[in-house]
Amino acid sequence: MAGGKQSTRQKMINIMYLVLLAMLALNVSDTILNAFKNINDSLLTSKNNVSSSIDQLFAAFQNTKLKEEPARAQPIWENANKAKAYADELNNYIDKLKEEFKVAGKGIDPETGDLTERSNMDIAQGIMINQKKGDELQKKINETREKLIALLPAKDRVHVTFSLEAKNAEKAVNGKKNWADINFGEGTPLTAANTILTKIQSDVKNAEAEVVKRLFGDMDKALVNLDQFDAVAVAPSSYVIQGQPYTAQVFLTASDSKSNPEISVNSSPLSVKDGKATYTGSTGSVGVFKWSGTIRVKQTDGKVVEYRTPEQSYQVAKPSATVSPDKMNVIYAGIPNPFSVSAAGFPMESVKASIDGGTISGGSGKFTVNVSGAQVGKEVNINVSANSGGKTLNLGSQTFRVKALPTPKALVKGKSGGSVDLEWLENAGLLDTQLDDFVFDVKYKVIRFGATFINPRSDAVTIQNSGAGFNGQVKGALNSIKPGATVIFKDIVCEGPDGRQRVLDGITFSAK
Repeated sequence: MAGGKQSTRQKMINIMYLVLLAMLALNVSDTILNAFKNINDSLLTSKNNVSSSIDQLFAAFQNTKLKEEPARAQPIWENANKAKAYADELNNYIDKLKEEFKVAGKGIDPETGDLTERSNMDIAQGIMINQKKGDELQKKINETREKLIALLPAKDRVHVTFSLEAKNAEKAVNGKKNWADINFGEGTPLTAANTILTKIQSDVKNAEAEVVKRLFGDMDKALVNLDQFDAVAVAPSSYVIQGQPYTAQVFLTASDSKSNPEISVNSSPLSVKDGKATYTGSTGSVGVFKWSGTIRVKQTDGKVVEYRTPEQSYQVAKPSATVSPDKMNVIYAGIPNPFSVSAAGFPMESVKASIDGGTISGGSGKFTVNVSGAQVGKEVNINVSANSGGKTLNLGSQTFRVKALPTPKALVKGKSGGSVDLEWLENAGLLDTQLDDFVFDVKYKVIRFGATFINPRSDAVTIQNSGAGFNGQVKGALNSIKPGATVIFKDIVCEGPDGRQRVLDGITFSAK
């Protein structure tokens, strides 16, 4: 009827139960039936007492450990609630079987306080054997036992002593080996079958209590024996700018001298000595590199707990020297001027730049400066700052002169004058501009110009043109020129991206 180590009380109950069954084989008197009723009541009382004890365990754990150490206590709390749910499920199923007994047994007799048909030997057999509900109960008992045991750590499972188990007999009992036949088979009075169900419910509560006590008891076990202490000072940076505060954390660390933790960085194991490991980061390439350490410690209860360090970062920069021509700090008006800004000891992403008299955009060391043509001939300041420890530090400024863009030269089909074929001139369609030997790709817009045509033995004709493209008159004149004619483009006015207009030198072509 039960497996594992049993308490003295449990052994006595089992012996009484077997004696009563033996007596039943001879005669079912009211005395025997009353004895079953008394055992049933005793088991109910025991079951209720255990249930109250379990409720107190849950309340105490919830009000102390779950509040004080929620991260560690929550998994234990969840497993304990699973144990309660498994036990309640089986207990509720047995309650339904009892209700079937009660209905079939015509309710409760007020005089005996027991089932009216308590001596009936057919009801239990009909429900539990003929309807196969005894086999179903046996299966549920064993499944619940396995579920409860599975909630315990592996080392605790071998020490389980609760009697919740339903095994078939190895040797026949009155010719029966099947668990359901032995407990609910032929010759079993209804009150005896009901008492058996109450005993199983008591076993369920005892099993639940043992699992919950073991689970909650794990919270009181020592995790690590702390017997080694070190004073530690950690500074976020040893590089400090003038005016920037130097800060460091000073604290005490504790460790277990007998423990040999596993330490890794980014999943790569490190060599550990005296509980410590040293990480050496790669500096083969420039940039910001991040890493996080993982420490796995085996506790005194055999469980391995993993701890992770906050994410750390370090920046690798190229060795460099800055050379600046003092007389050539210039910004060109009207175009985006690229700038690189850095500050030793500060990550690139923390460095900011601003400008008076213009606009600046970008970040992470790369910025673009724009100033208008109205600033030509003036000076502007670029100010550099950086964020450190939540504070903004001013790292200084530099003055730049604003210069106008150089004046381009006029071109027709890539040429700035000279002797050309007559057909080449006839196919020309616009006046273009070009800047020679300038670091920026700057486009100028032609506003207007005049074109003078001098054919041999003819008077000069000048035509005004708006924009860069040749208008109809200019095109017509080009199609009418003769070999030896001269074409002069003059009074050329263009406008740069800075909004300033310039008058370009004229260009002359001779038609061949």
